[in-house]
Amino acid sequence: MEILSMLKAMGQGTGLAHFTPAYIVMLLLGILFIWFGIVKKYEPFLLVPLGVGCMLVNIPGTGLMGPGGLLHFNYQGITAVIYPPLIFLGVGAMTDFGPLIANPSTIILGAAAHLGIFIALIGAKLLGFSIAESGAIGIIGGADGPMAIYVATKLAPHLLGPIAVAAYSYMALLPLIQPPIMKALVPPEERKIAMEKMKPVAKREKIIFPVLMIMIVLVLLPPIAPLISCLMLGNLIRESGVMDRVSATIGGVFLDIITVFIAVAIGSTMSAENFVNFQTLKIVTLGLIAFCSGSASGVLWARLMCKMSKGKINPLIGSAGIAAVPMAARVSHTVGIQYNKRNYLIMHAMGPNLAGVLGTAVAGGIMLTLLGVF
Repeated sequence: MEILSMLKAMGQGTGLAHFTPAYIVMLLLGILFIWFGIVKKYEPFLLVPLGVGCMLVNIPGTGLMGPGGLLHFNYQGITAVIYPPLIFLGVGAMTDFGPLIANPSTIILGAAAHLGIFIALIGAKLLGFSIAESGAIGIIGGADGPMAIYVATKLAPHLLGPIAVAAYSYMALLPLIQPPIMKALVPPEERKIAMEKMKPVAKREKIIFPVLMIMIVLVLLPPIAPLISCLMLGNLIRESGVMDRVSATIGGVFLDIITVFIAVAIGSTMSAENFVNFQTLKIVTLGLIAFCSGSASGVLWARLMCKMSKGKINPLIGSAGIAAVPMAARVSHTVGIQYNKRNYLIMHAMGPNLAGVLGTAVAGGIMLTLLGVF
Protein backbone atom coordinates (compact mmCIF):
# COMPACT_ATOMS: atom_id res chain seq x y z
CA MET A 1 0.00 0.00 0.00
CA GLU A 2 2.86 2.37 0.80
CA ILE A 3 4.36 1.72 -2.60
CA LEU A 4 1.04 2.51 -4.28
CA SER A 5 0.74 5.69 -2.24
CA MET A 6 4.24 6.71 -3.27
CA LEU A 7 3.53 6.00 -6.92
CA LYS A 8 0.29 7.98 -6.68
CA ALA A 9 2.10 10.90 -5.07
CA MET A 10 4.77 10.78 -7.79
CA GLY A 11 2.06 10.74 -10.44
CA GLN A 12 0.37 13.78 -8.88
CA GLY A 13 3.67 15.59 -8.96
CA THR A 14 4.06 15.24 -12.73
CA GLY A 15 2.48 17.40 -15.39
CA LEU A 16 0.52 14.43 -16.73
CA ALA A 17 -1.83 14.55 -13.74
CA HIS A 18 -3.01 18.03 -14.70
CA PHE A 19 -3.21 17.77 -18.47
CA THR A 20 -6.50 18.79 -20.12
CA PRO A 21 -7.59 18.75 -23.78
CA ALA A 22 -6.94 22.52 -23.90
CA TYR A 23 -3.28 21.98 -22.97
CA ILE A 24 -2.93 19.41 -25.73
CA VAL A 25 -4.45 21.81 -28.27
CA MET A 26 -1.98 24.56 -27.30
CA LEU A 27 0.99 22.17 -27.38
CA LEU A 28 0.01 21.14 -30.89
CA LEU A 29 -0.30 24.82 -31.84
CA GLY A 30 3.22 25.43 -30.53
CA ILE A 31 4.51 22.50 -32.57
CA LEU A 32 2.72 23.93 -35.63
CA PHE A 33 4.51 27.26 -35.20
CA ILE A 34 7.85 25.45 -34.95
CA TRP A 35 7.00 23.43 -38.07
CA PHE A 36 6.18 26.59 -40.04
CA GLY A 37 9.45 28.16 -38.91
CA ILE A 38 11.76 25.21 -39.59
CA VAL A 39 10.14 23.31 -42.44
CA LYS A 40 8.42 26.16 -44.30
CA LYS A 41 11.06 28.74 -43.24
CA TYR A 42 8.39 31.36 -42.48
CA GLU A 43 10.36 33.83 -40.31
CA PRO A 44 12.00 31.19 -38.08
CA PHE A 45 13.41 33.86 -35.75
CA LEU A 46 9.82 34.63 -34.77
CA LEU A 47 7.92 31.37 -35.10
CA VAL A 48 10.40 28.91 -33.54
CA PRO A 49 10.85 30.76 -30.21
CA LEU A 50 7.15 31.70 -30.21
CA GLY A 51 6.23 28.04 -30.59
CA VAL A 52 8.66 27.01 -27.83
CA GLY A 53 7.22 29.66 -25.49
CA CYS A 54 3.72 28.39 -26.24
CA MET A 55 4.75 24.82 -25.41
CA LEU A 56 6.58 25.73 -22.20
CA VAL A 57 3.68 27.66 -20.70
CA ASN A 58 1.26 24.79 -21.42
CA ILE A 59 3.17 22.07 -19.59
CA PRO A 60 1.65 22.01 -16.08
CA GLY A 61 3.83 22.11 -13.00
CA THR A 62 6.96 23.78 -14.41
CA GLY A 63 6.34 27.10 -12.68
CA LEU A 64 8.13 28.89 -15.50
CA MET A 65 5.47 31.61 -15.76
CA GLY A 66 4.86 31.92 -12.02
CA PRO A 67 6.55 34.46 -9.72
CA GLY A 68 10.28 33.93 -9.92
CA GLY A 69 9.99 31.73 -13.01
CA LEU A 70 12.22 32.19 -16.06
CA LEU A 71 9.36 33.09 -18.40
CA HIS A 72 7.90 35.44 -15.78
CA PHE A 73 11.09 37.51 -15.74
CA ASN A 74 11.42 37.43 -19.52
CA TYR A 75 7.82 38.69 -19.87
CA GLN A 76 8.73 41.81 -17.90
CA GLY A 77 10.56 42.98 -21.01
CA ILE A 78 7.15 43.37 -22.64
CA THR A 79 5.06 44.67 -19.74
CA ALA A 80 7.76 47.22 -18.85
CA VAL A 81 7.99 48.20 -22.56
CA ILE A 82 11.70 47.39 -22.77
CA TYR A 83 11.81 45.04 -25.76
CA PRO A 84 9.77 47.08 -28.31
CA PRO A 85 12.12 50.13 -28.34
CA LEU A 86 15.15 47.81 -28.50
CA ILE A 87 13.61 46.03 -31.49
CA PHE A 88 13.12 49.41 -33.19
CA LEU A 89 16.74 50.32 -32.43
CA GLY A 90 17.93 47.17 -34.19
CA VAL A 91 15.55 47.62 -37.12
CA GLY A 92 16.78 51.19 -37.58
CA ALA A 93 20.39 50.01 -37.68
CA MET A 94 19.64 47.52 -40.46
CA THR A 95 17.31 49.75 -42.50
CA ASP A 96 18.13 51.89 -45.50
CA PHE A 97 15.58 54.69 -45.79
CA GLY A 98 16.95 55.54 -49.24
CA PRO A 99 14.01 53.98 -51.15
CA LEU A 100 11.52 56.13 -49.23
CA ILE A 101 13.61 59.29 -49.63
CA ALA A 102 14.15 58.59 -53.34
CA ASN A 103 10.46 57.98 -54.01
CA PRO A 104 8.37 59.87 -51.41
CA SER A 105 5.18 59.18 -53.37
CA THR A 106 5.23 55.67 -51.89
CA ILE A 107 4.05 57.24 -48.63
CA ILE A 108 0.60 57.04 -50.24
CA LEU A 109 0.87 53.25 -50.35
CA GLY A 110 1.95 53.17 -46.72
CA ALA A 111 -1.18 55.11 -45.82
CA ALA A 112 -3.47 53.06 -48.08
CA ALA A 113 -2.32 49.74 -46.61
CA HIS A 114 -3.45 50.85 -43.15
CA LEU A 115 -7.13 50.52 -43.96
CA GLY A 116 -7.00 47.32 -41.89
CA ILE A 117 -6.41 49.33 -38.70
CA PHE A 118 -9.75 51.10 -39.04
CA ILE A 119 -11.62 47.98 -40.15
CA ALA A 120 -10.35 46.07 -37.11
CA LEU A 121 -11.11 49.01 -34.81
CA ILE A 122 -14.69 49.32 -36.06
CA GLY A 123 -15.15 45.54 -36.03
CA ALA A 124 -13.91 45.31 -32.44
CA LYS A 125 -16.32 48.03 -31.32
CA LEU A 126 -19.23 46.27 -33.03
CA LEU A 127 -18.27 43.04 -31.24
CA GLY A 128 -18.61 44.72 -27.86
CA PHE A 129 -15.07 45.78 -27.00
CA SER A 130 -14.54 49.18 -25.37
CA ILE A 131 -13.13 52.04 -27.43
CA ALA A 132 -9.71 51.66 -25.77
CA GLU A 133 -9.71 47.89 -26.37
CA SER A 134 -10.83 48.48 -29.97
CA GLY A 135 -7.95 50.88 -30.54
CA ALA A 136 -5.46 48.34 -29.22
CA ILE A 137 -6.95 45.60 -31.39
CA GLY A 138 -7.06 47.88 -34.43
CA ILE A 139 -3.32 48.55 -34.35
CA ILE A 140 -2.77 44.87 -35.23
CA GLY A 141 -3.70 45.91 -38.77
CA GLY A 142 -0.52 47.96 -39.02
CA ALA A 143 1.51 44.70 -39.00
CA ASP A 144 4.01 46.24 -36.60
CA GLY A 145 4.59 43.87 -33.68
CA PRO A 146 6.50 46.24 -31.35
CA MET A 147 3.98 49.03 -31.98
CA ALA A 148 1.07 46.66 -31.31
CA ILE A 149 2.66 45.65 -27.99
CA TYR A 150 3.35 49.27 -27.05
CA VAL A 151 -0.18 50.47 -27.79
CA ALA A 152 -1.75 47.45 -26.09
CA THR A 153 0.23 48.05 -22.88
CA LYS A 154 -1.16 51.59 -22.77
CA LEU A 155 -4.77 51.00 -23.88
CA ALA A 156 -5.64 47.40 -22.96
CA PRO A 157 -2.90 45.61 -21.01
CA HIS A 158 -5.30 42.76 -20.19
CA LEU A 159 -5.48 41.97 -23.92
CA LEU A 160 -1.73 42.21 -24.50
CA GLY A 161 -1.27 38.45 -24.93
CA PRO A 162 -3.73 37.75 -27.76
CA ILE A 163 -2.94 41.08 -29.48
CA ALA A 164 0.81 40.36 -29.48
CA VAL A 165 0.27 36.77 -30.64
CA ALA A 166 -2.00 37.87 -33.48
CA ALA A 167 0.38 40.63 -34.62
CA TYR A 168 3.54 38.52 -34.59
CA SER A 169 1.93 35.34 -35.92
CA TYR A 170 0.46 37.08 -38.95
CA MET A 171 3.69 39.00 -39.55
CA ALA A 172 5.57 35.71 -39.69
CA LEU A 173 2.92 34.13 -41.93
CA LEU A 174 2.88 36.96 -44.49
CA PRO A 175 4.39 34.63 -47.17
CA LEU A 176 1.29 32.51 -46.74
CA ILE A 177 -1.31 35.29 -46.38
CA GLN A 178 -0.35 37.92 -48.94
CA PRO A 179 0.44 36.11 -52.24
CA PRO A 180 -3.14 34.85 -52.85
CA ILE A 181 -4.46 38.39 -52.29
CA MET A 182 -1.85 39.90 -54.61
CA LYS A 183 -2.50 37.36 -57.36
CA ALA A 184 -6.27 37.81 -57.08
CA LEU A 185 -6.10 41.60 -57.43
CA VAL A 186 -3.22 42.11 -59.89
CA PRO A 187 -3.57 40.80 -63.47
CA PRO A 188 -0.62 38.78 -64.85
CA GLU A 189 0.52 41.51 -67.25
CA GLU A 190 0.91 44.01 -64.39
CA ARG A 191 2.79 41.50 -62.22
CA LYS A 192 5.52 41.44 -64.90
CA ILE A 193 6.19 45.20 -64.83
CA ALA A 194 9.89 45.87 -64.22
CA MET A 195 10.37 49.19 -62.44
CA GLU A 196 13.10 51.65 -63.40
CA LYS A 197 16.27 51.92 -61.33
CA MET A 198 15.83 54.25 -58.38
CA LYS A 199 17.66 57.56 -58.29
CA PRO A 200 20.65 57.62 -55.91
CA VAL A 201 20.22 59.27 -52.52
CA ALA A 202 23.05 61.40 -51.13
CA LYS A 203 24.65 60.44 -47.84
CA ARG A 204 23.77 63.87 -46.47
CA GLU A 205 20.09 63.23 -47.10
CA LYS A 206 20.24 59.89 -45.29
CA ILE A 207 21.84 61.55 -42.25
CA ILE A 208 19.40 64.47 -42.17
CA PHE A 209 16.35 62.20 -42.44
CA PRO A 210 16.58 60.48 -39.01
CA VAL A 211 17.52 63.75 -37.28
CA LEU A 212 14.52 65.46 -38.85
CA MET A 213 12.22 62.59 -37.96
CA ILE A 214 13.33 62.66 -34.30
CA MET A 215 12.37 66.33 -34.08
CA ILE A 216 9.03 65.73 -35.79
CA VAL A 217 8.21 62.79 -33.50
CA LEU A 218 9.03 64.72 -30.32
CA VAL A 219 6.93 67.68 -31.41
CA LEU A 220 3.94 66.08 -33.12
CA LEU A 221 3.76 62.51 -31.81
CA PRO A 222 5.13 62.44 -28.25
CA PRO A 223 3.17 59.29 -27.25
CA ILE A 224 5.22 57.07 -29.55
CA ALA A 225 8.53 58.92 -29.14
CA PRO A 226 10.24 55.94 -27.39
CA LEU A 227 9.78 53.70 -30.44
CA ILE A 228 10.35 56.06 -33.35
CA SER A 229 13.24 57.82 -31.60
CA CYS A 230 14.99 54.46 -31.13
CA LEU A 231 14.28 53.59 -34.76
CA MET A 232 15.87 56.82 -35.94
CA LEU A 233 18.77 56.56 -33.50
CA GLY A 234 19.59 53.13 -34.90
CA ASN A 235 19.34 54.49 -38.43
CA LEU A 236 21.55 57.49 -37.64
CA ILE A 237 24.18 55.14 -36.20
CA ARG A 238 24.05 53.21 -39.48
CA GLU A 239 24.17 56.21 -41.81
CA SER A 240 26.74 58.23 -39.86
CA GLY A 241 29.54 56.06 -41.24
CA VAL A 242 31.59 56.44 -38.07
CA MET A 243 30.08 53.59 -36.03
CA ASP A 244 30.14 50.67 -38.45
CA ARG A 245 30.97 48.08 -35.79
CA VAL A 246 28.18 49.29 -33.49
CA SER A 247 25.72 49.43 -36.39
CA ALA A 248 26.55 45.87 -37.48
CA THR A 249 26.13 44.60 -33.91
CA ILE A 250 22.82 46.39 -33.21
CA GLY A 251 21.32 45.46 -36.56
CA GLY A 252 22.63 41.90 -36.43
CA VAL A 253 23.37 39.84 -33.31
CA PHE A 254 21.66 42.25 -30.88
CA LEU A 255 18.46 42.38 -32.94
CA ASP A 256 18.41 38.59 -33.31
CA ILE A 257 18.75 38.07 -29.56
CA ILE A 258 16.02 40.57 -28.65
CA THR A 259 13.74 39.02 -31.30
CA VAL A 260 14.15 35.60 -29.69
CA PHE A 261 13.45 37.03 -26.22
CA ILE A 262 10.33 38.88 -27.32
CA ALA A 263 9.02 35.92 -29.34
CA VAL A 264 9.42 33.57 -26.36
CA ALA A 265 7.69 36.15 -24.14
CA ILE A 266 4.77 36.39 -26.56
CA GLY A 267 4.52 32.62 -26.79
CA SER A 268 4.44 32.41 -23.00
CA THR A 269 1.17 34.39 -22.97
CA MET A 270 -0.54 31.56 -24.85
CA SER A 271 -1.57 29.53 -21.81
CA ALA A 272 -4.63 27.33 -22.24
CA GLU A 273 -6.42 29.15 -19.42
CA ASN A 274 -6.03 32.56 -21.01
CA PHE A 275 -5.93 31.73 -24.71
CA VAL A 276 -8.61 29.15 -25.40
CA ASN A 277 -11.68 31.37 -25.20
CA PHE A 278 -14.10 33.19 -27.48
CA GLN A 279 -12.59 36.63 -26.81
CA THR A 280 -9.19 35.51 -28.10
CA LEU A 281 -10.84 33.98 -31.16
CA LYS A 282 -12.48 37.33 -31.93
CA ILE A 283 -9.18 39.20 -31.61
CA VAL A 284 -7.27 36.71 -33.78
CA THR A 285 -10.04 36.81 -36.42
CA LEU A 286 -10.11 40.62 -36.45
CA GLY A 287 -6.31 40.61 -36.83
CA LEU A 288 -6.49 38.35 -39.88
CA ILE A 289 -9.22 40.51 -41.43
CA ALA A 290 -7.09 43.60 -40.78
CA PHE A 291 -3.99 42.07 -42.41
CA CYS A 292 -5.93 40.92 -45.47
CA SER A 293 -7.86 44.16 -45.97
CA GLY A 294 -4.72 46.29 -45.48
CA SER A 295 -2.78 44.23 -48.02
CA ALA A 296 -5.67 44.41 -50.49
CA SER A 297 -6.07 48.17 -50.05
CA GLY A 298 -2.36 48.75 -50.65
CA VAL A 299 -2.41 46.64 -53.82
CA LEU A 300 -5.49 48.44 -55.19
CA TRP A 301 -3.95 51.86 -54.60
CA ALA A 302 -0.75 50.67 -56.28
CA ARG A 303 -2.81 49.58 -59.28
CA LEU A 304 -4.27 53.09 -59.45
CA MET A 305 -0.75 54.56 -59.29
CA CYS A 306 0.29 52.12 -62.02
CA LYS A 307 -2.44 53.46 -64.30
CA MET A 308 -1.59 57.08 -63.49
CA SER A 309 2.14 56.49 -64.15
CA LYS A 310 1.34 54.69 -67.42
CA GLY A 311 2.72 51.37 -66.28
CA LYS A 312 5.84 52.48 -64.43
CA ILE A 313 4.80 51.09 -61.02
CA ASN A 314 4.37 47.40 -60.33
CA PRO A 315 1.20 47.05 -58.20
CA LEU A 316 2.75 44.17 -56.25
CA ILE A 317 4.70 46.67 -54.13
CA GLY A 318 1.41 47.97 -52.72
CA SER A 319 1.07 45.04 -50.32
CA ALA A 320 4.37 46.10 -48.73
CA GLY A 321 2.64 49.22 -47.41
CA ILE A 322 1.98 47.43 -44.14
CA ALA A 323 4.69 47.88 -41.54
CA ALA A 324 6.20 44.37 -41.36
CA VAL A 325 9.80 45.31 -42.23
CA PRO A 326 11.32 43.77 -44.28
CA MET A 327 9.00 40.72 -44.53
CA ALA A 328 6.33 42.45 -46.61
CA ALA A 329 8.90 43.84 -49.06
CA ARG A 330 10.40 40.36 -49.47
CA VAL A 331 6.96 38.93 -50.27
CA SER A 332 6.42 41.57 -53.00
CA HIS A 333 9.80 40.72 -54.49
CA THR A 334 9.24 36.96 -54.30
CA VAL A 335 5.88 37.13 -56.06
CA GLY A 336 7.17 39.56 -58.69
CA ILE A 337 10.19 37.47 -59.65
CA GLN A 338 7.91 34.49 -60.33
CA TYR A 339 6.54 36.34 -63.37
CA ASN A 340 9.63 38.25 -64.50
CA LYS A 341 13.09 36.96 -63.64
CA ARG A 342 14.49 40.48 -63.96
CA ASN A 343 11.83 41.90 -61.68
CA TYR A 344 13.88 42.99 -58.65
CA LEU A 345 11.22 44.73 -56.59
CA ILE A 346 12.82 44.48 -53.14
CA MET A 347 14.19 48.03 -52.97
CA HIS A 348 11.11 49.54 -54.61
CA ALA A 349 8.91 47.68 -52.12
CA MET A 350 10.99 48.97 -49.20
CA GLY A 351 9.66 52.47 -49.92
CA PRO A 352 6.02 51.71 -49.03
CA ASN A 353 7.22 49.24 -46.38
CA LEU A 354 9.09 51.98 -44.50
CA ALA A 355 6.21 54.37 -45.07
CA GLY A 356 4.05 51.75 -43.39
CA VAL A 357 6.24 51.88 -40.27
CA LEU A 358 5.75 55.63 -40.05
CA GLY A 359 2.05 55.26 -40.83
CA THR A 360 1.53 52.80 -37.99
CA ALA A 361 3.40 55.16 -35.67
CA VAL A 362 1.11 58.01 -36.65
CA ALA A 363 -1.99 55.85 -36.15
CA GLY A 364 -0.75 54.62 -32.77
CA GLY A 365 0.17 58.12 -31.63
CA ILE A 366 -3.23 59.49 -32.63
CA MET A 367 -5.04 56.69 -30.78
CA LEU A 368 -3.02 57.18 -27.61
CA THR A 369 -3.56 60.94 -27.73
CA LEU A 370 -7.31 60.88 -28.49
CA LEU A 371 -8.04 58.20 -25.89
CA GLY A 372 -6.40 60.29 -23.20
CA VAL A 373 -3.48 58.03 -22.36
CA PHE A 374 -1.07 60.96 -22.65
